[in-house]
Amino acid sequence: MCQLFLSGCALPRIIVLEDPLTPEEHINLGVAYEKKGELDNALKEYKEASGKLPSAYLYMGNIYFQKNEIDEAERYYRKAIKKDSKNADAYNNLAWLYYTKKEKLDEAESLALKAIELNPLKKETYQDTLEKIRALKSQKAKD
Repeated sequence: MCQLFLSGCALPRIIVLEDPLTPEEHINLGVAYEKKGELDNALKEYKEASGKLPSAYLYMGNIYFQKNEIDEAERYYRKAIKKDSKNADAYNNLAWLYYTKKEKLDEAESLALKAIELNPLKKETYQDTLEKIRALKSQKAKD
């Protein structure tokens, strides 16, 4: 009769000391999860990237916005701006957030203008946000 004894020490162990993915790869993986509707998995990937890639905060804000966690979205958009003051998309998305909440419209207008100033190549997108904010401000002034 043959017996087999396994001990915990006999099994090989793999220990990963460093994350094998770059921050950019975490962002790309997050985007893939986001496209599949797996928002929590996307958020995990963006968080992994956030230590080394400030734009990850913008992506996290977008996830929270999609999940209708507006306060968290605002916090992460502000963090994206703080970490990278030239991130035009963060300014625009924060402006859009205020537009959807119908509050802080003066600040929203300033944020949209800043986005246009920072990235004239995306002026059409940012201009759309700005025009909607101004229309809402005008409507509220009439009410």
